[in-house]
Amino acid sequence: MMIDAELAPTPEMELGYLLLGVAEQKFQCAPAQLNHEQRREAERIARRQAELERRVLASDEARNVFVPPTEVEGALERIRARYTDLTDLQRELAANGLDEERLRAALARELRVDAVLARVAARTPPVDETELRLYYYLHPEQFQQPETRTARHILITINPTYPENQRDAAFQRAREIARRLDRKPDRFAEQAMKHSECPTALQGGVIGRVKRGSLYPELEAALFALREGAVSDVVESEIGFHVLHCERIHRPGLMSLNDVLPKLREQLTAREAARAQKRWIEQLRTGADRSDMNQEIASHGRN
Repeated sequence: MMIDAELAPTPEMELGYLLLGVAEQKFQCAPAQLNHEQRREAERIARRQAELERRVLASDEARNVFVPPTEVEGALERIRARYTDLTDLQRELAANGLDEERLRAALARELRVDAVLARVAARTPPVDETELRLYYYLHPEQFQQPETRTARHILITINPTYPENQRDAAFQRAREIARRLDRKPDRFAEQAMKHSECPTALQGGVIGRVKRGSLYPELEAALFALREGAVSDVVESEIGFHVLHCERIHRPGLMSLNDVLPKLREQLTAREAARAQKRWIEQLRTGADRSDMNQEIASHGRN
C-alpha cells in the first residue's frame, strides 16, 4: 500500500504509536497513566520494536509486499470500536503526537511488517508424517482424552406469557415427554424435533460430544449419571426443563493418531513457522550489527 510521504510515520510518530500498544499490553493502561519507571520501560520496548520494524521493512523479503487499503481500514475500525466516544480516541492520539491519518499510516506499516513475517513463515516446509508420528508416541500425556458422552436434549422453556409455558405446565409437558422416551428412547430425535424449544431441535436435539465442565451443572450431573442409551428424568436449569439422552459413553484414554493428526500437524507447522521467523529476525539483527561495526571500522580508517 502506498502512503503519502507527508503522512509517513516519523521515528517520533512510530514511537508514539508503539508506545500505545506497549502500555496497553504490558501495563493495561494508557501511556499518560504510566509512572516514571513504567514509562522508561515502555519507551525502551517501543524503541526496540521500532528498530526491528525498520529492519524488517528494509529486508529483501519486504519487496513487493502489498497491504490492501480495506485491511488498513478494518484495523482502524477495530480501534475505533474500543471507544464509546471517538473524542476520547482523538484525545489519546493527540497526547501521543498522532491523529487518525497518522494512525492509519502507522497501521499500514504494522500490517506490512506482519505480511513480511507471514511471507517468511510461509517458506517453512510442511512437517512430515514421520515427525508427526514420532511426536505423538513421545508425548502420550498430551493426547489423553477425558470421559465424554454423545448426547441429545429436549428443552421446554418457562415463559409466564404463554399458558403452555407457565412453570407447572412446562414441567408437565417435559415429564410426559420423558415418560414416553423412557419406554422408547430410539424416538428421541423425533420427539426433539416435535417438542424441543431449543435451536438444536432442527438436528434432533443433538448437543454433540460433551466433556465435563461444558454444560450447566445440573445437566452435567444428570448426563454423566446415565448409562449408555438411557433417557433422564426432567432436569431443571436456569433456561427451563430438559430431558437428556446419553447416546454413547466414550471412555477416557489415549486419543488415536488419526484423530489427533490434523490438529497436531497444524500445531507443529505453526511452531516451526514461529521458529523460522525468530531465526530470520535474529539474522536481521546480527547483519545490522555487523554492518554498523563495519561502518565504524571504515570511519576510523578514513580518520
